[in-house]
Amino acid sequence: MVVCGDDGLAHRLAAELRGVYGEQVVLVVPPSETQARQPVVGRARAASAALLDRVVNATVNRGGGAGTVGGSDTGSHAREVEAAEPTESVLAGVGVDRAAALALVYDDDETNIRAALTARRLNPRLRLVLRLYNRRLGRHIEELLDQAAELALGDRPHGRPGRLDDHSTTVLSDADTTAPALVATALVGTSKVVDADGLLLRAVERQPPAAGEVADPGLCTLALLSATSNDPAGAEGSEDSGERGPQLLPDGDAVSAATGRGTVVLEQVSYSGPPLPPVRARVPPFASLFSRRLRWSLAGLVAATVALAVALTLVTGDNALHATYVTLLDLFAINEPAHNAAMGRQILQLLSGLVGLLLLPVLLAAVLEALGLFRSASSLRKPPRGLSGHVVLLGLGKIGTRVLTRLRELHIPVVCVEADPEARGMATARRLRVPVVLGDVTEEGVLEAAKIHRADALLALTSVDTTNLEATLYARSLRSDLRTVLRLYDDDFAQAVYRTLRAAHPDAVTRSRSVSHLAAPAFAGAMMGRQILGAIPVERRVLLFAAIEVGGHPQLEGKTVGEAFRAGAWRVLALDTASTGGAAGTGPGTGGVTGAGPGQHSGTPAVRDSGLVWDLPDTYVLRREDRVVLAATRRGLAELLGRRGRERRGTPGGR
Repeated sequence: MVVCGDDGLAHRLAAELRGVYGEQVVLVVPPSETQARQPVVGRARAASAALLDRVVNATVNRGGGAGTVGGSDTGSHAREVEAAEPTESVLAGVGVDRAAALALVYDDDETNIRAALTARRLNPRLRLVLRLYNRRLGRHIEELLDQAAELALGDRPHGRPGRLDDHSTTVLSDADTTAPALVATALVGTSKVVDADGLLLRAVERQPPAAGEVADPGLCTLALLSATSNDPAGAEGSEDSGERGPQLLPDGDAVSAATGRGTVVLEQVSYSGPPLPPVRARVPPFASLFSRRLRWSLAGLVAATVALAVALTLVTGDNALHATYVTLLDLFAINEPAHNAAMGRQILQLLSGLVGLLLLPVLLAAVLEALGLFRSASSLRKPPRGLSGHVVLLGLGKIGTRVLTRLRELHIPVVCVEADPEARGMATARRLRVPVVLGDVTEEGVLEAAKIHRADALLALTSVDTTNLEATLYARSLRSDLRTVLRLYDDDFAQAVYRTLRAAHPDAVTRSRSVSHLAAPAFAGAMMGRQILGAIPVERRVLLFAAIEVGGHPQLEGKTVGEAFRAGAWRVLALDTASTGGAAGTGPGTGGVTGAGPGQHSGTPAVRDSGLVWDLPDTYVLRREDRVVLAATRRGLAELLGRRGRERRGTPGGR
């Protein structure tokens, strides 16, 4: 397998493919001298330097473990090639024409698309995984590359729909993968959502209601949180945390015994509807176009005009309609002078002219106020006075923009801080009417302008690790109990920062997250040739969701749902009956979907949703033609996919 990229995601993905799936990997990265670490600047230079020294010492003491950026994690089973760009000669040189899969995870969408087109021409059977931020463009590119492969191989006629196979194309976004996890880390109790290809899976983190009790299991319990997850000074669980760490896909006995521990439960499995149309700019109501003082001025002029019309009716004896018409003519100074009229008529004409003079500046003020309001609707808002309980979001790049959208969907108040007025997420902030503070977060007064002293949480998501670290240190100097979440590229660095900040601030909740660590499992699963729907992080572990066909998997085929469940490895969540051309069988020997399942009485049918059957009974027998949605750990999915992949390649003695 070939991995091409220019940041930590490429290194993490290569390590995932080697360490979890046991694949041979060629890693293509830019020359090392083009990736210089940016220096720490600003007010927290000394504090940041001291913390970085601790991080370096911790890393050296561990001996530079796997996962560090810079090539030290490539190992003896991978070949690292340095190339500025993935040109045709570079791809041919690393053996793309003979490779099983190619991952293009450069930060630039155009680079990934250009390389994908070249790779598809070199090897139509190649499995492609692309990293694209633009979701709409990604769907079109995926269809184009799949169609090109099918035409080149002659698999099926043009335009005929087919299923996912070994020469498929998968487009993923690291921003979409990590945004729900970052939001859920900052806000306890928010749901984690996987939405792909019309399938919506929603999981939520639940805390136990009281000591000695078990949290509500929902549809099923996906994970048990660490025993120390509720302790701000407690360590986050990882692969090596043991029994006190998070347990993925526990069985019923483990859930019953885990009193006092939080859980991640499946809350909903359904088909999502069509995407919502883009939100258009809302036209302000008419009353909001004018200030209160201006509205009173207009009301006074209208009242004066009515009074003049009534007075003219009384003086001249004219009817009310004609008197109003004459008053308006006098008001706009377009009537004939009343030289020969009575004294009362002349006085009323002079008063009407005076009111007309007062009307001109009021109308001008109304026009200027209306234009100013429309102009401010497209400009950036400032944090309102008295704002509290909000989330301060640093950085409106790819990750920050997705996180901002997710927070507003949850109706969480947000204040953004961004140094670049042309950043990617500025348009989104204007559209969502989110307050934005323009300025460098390392400068004095910027975080204070974002009301950091009254915020509930800080999300530091800029693209520079040291900037995120500096902002967190300064925010902690203002509020030692502030909940903070840092985005860091290297997972070893993230863990070292977490441990140091936790020791320095034991009473505050600190979480550090590596984008590459959160995104790599979904990319690695897609390279194995199956439809990976997404991933949900559980502390420092990852739970994957995949849609696979039962045929060819002896761990699933011919077994009941209960027998196929393997604690800590995989669990069948739903059955996609639309892919099999009908509902699941209910005859003898099939188990049927009308059997008694967990929490169901015998004869109660499982819930269906647009061809998707979830809450399957344990007695349902999985058939070869079934397509199921399952949750799996990384190693569990590797066992399901790796064994089959080796059998196809003719390698004896699978994994």
